[in-house]
Amino acid sequence: MKSGHPETAQAGIARPPHGPRIVVVYSQRPPGNPHGHEATSQNHIAERVAALLGYSYAGEYDAAARYDLPLYFVPRETIPDAAHAASLGLRSEHDLFGGVVPQPYVASKVITHPLPLADCAAPAAWSHAFGQQVHGVVLPGYSAFSREDALRAGRALLEQGAVRIKLASGIGGSDQSVAADLAALEQQIGALDEAQLRLGGVVLERNLNDVVTHSVGQVRIGRQVASYCGIQHVTRNNAGQEVYGGSDLLVANGDFEALLALPHAPEVSAAVAQACTYHRAALACFPGLLASRCNYDVAQGTDDSGMWRSGVLEQSWRIGGATGAELAALKAFQADPGLRVVRAATTEVYGGVAPPPDAEVYFNGIDRHVGAITKYTRTMPYAHP
Repeated sequence: MKSGHPETAQAGIARPPHGPRIVVVYSQRPPGNPHGHEATSQNHIAERVAALLGYSYAGEYDAAARYDLPLYFVPRETIPDAAHAASLGLRSEHDLFGGVVPQPYVASKVITHPLPLADCAAPAAWSHAFGQQVHGVVLPGYSAFSREDALRAGRALLEQGAVRIKLASGIGGSDQSVAADLAALEQQIGALDEAQLRLGGVVLERNLNDVVTHSVGQVRIGRQVASYCGIQHVTRNNAGQEVYGGSDLLVANGDFEALLALPHAPEVSAAVAQACTYHRAALACFPGLLASRCNYDVAQGTDDSGMWRSGVLEQSWRIGGATGAELAALKAFQADPGLRVVRAATTEVYGGVAPPPDAEVYFNGIDRHVGAITKYTRTMPYAHP
């Protein structure tokens, strides 16, 4: 039997409405780099979740093991369908930190935009209603599942400026390109793998210049809820390439309404409102969706005509780059129930860099794929009532 570490008895722990459990990390497939920075950080996140809940922690889930308490899962990826979730016993947001989607395509960025035409190729159970409900809070764009449909969508978008092409399988800024004219569009769409297109799809949307990317999200652990907005920043990796460098968050103790009630610059208020609309539409249009952790990337910038635009790019219903800051904020709220707002940040820096003395370190070492990298979180109290 697996029981993990002894359960803590810390005062103020916001337990869900049931008895003790064991927290496990869940992988749909073994991590390709189990000792690398991503897997190690995810393990640290699961330990932090266990501490917040006052649960024991037993590491990686073992399907052959007998556990002496019910399990609470921290999946490395979004659980891709209802049958998979049922096999693990996931019935509500109190069973996991992350997300469950009813069909695999719902976890990807293709849900953000409609099809070029209603009868275009699409996954089974494609939601036309979602695209209609989020039309006003996303950038102009389409999702496509064939070269023919992608070209049709791209030609329509090119009439107003350059088009960004994004494979559904891409993470962050990977697997993306920009087409400024028809020749470039045809070349880039022609280079896509037809089988991959049928399986996952591609997004084509208005390209923006001088982009600022906002993160808007919410975490629910036990009876604790925190909602946040913030800015992502980039850094240079050991190869000199620009990559994700962390997030600076403003976190409210409560639901999205608590976040919206804070004073914000107009562009931040716009990003939060757009993310809220997207979030509500997802819950309404995808029955069976569970999301105890959600994050929405909102891009703001100017298009080729000089028009300023703001729109949700994609969703994340799994642990991500900002999760360390989200959990640090929950820890601060747990320690001081009168605290209503905190600032929290995650930082990823490459090379041999020492973290600040007040940082909670998630990884500090050599990753065999990316080299030396340090990942840490810090919190800064913001305001009491």
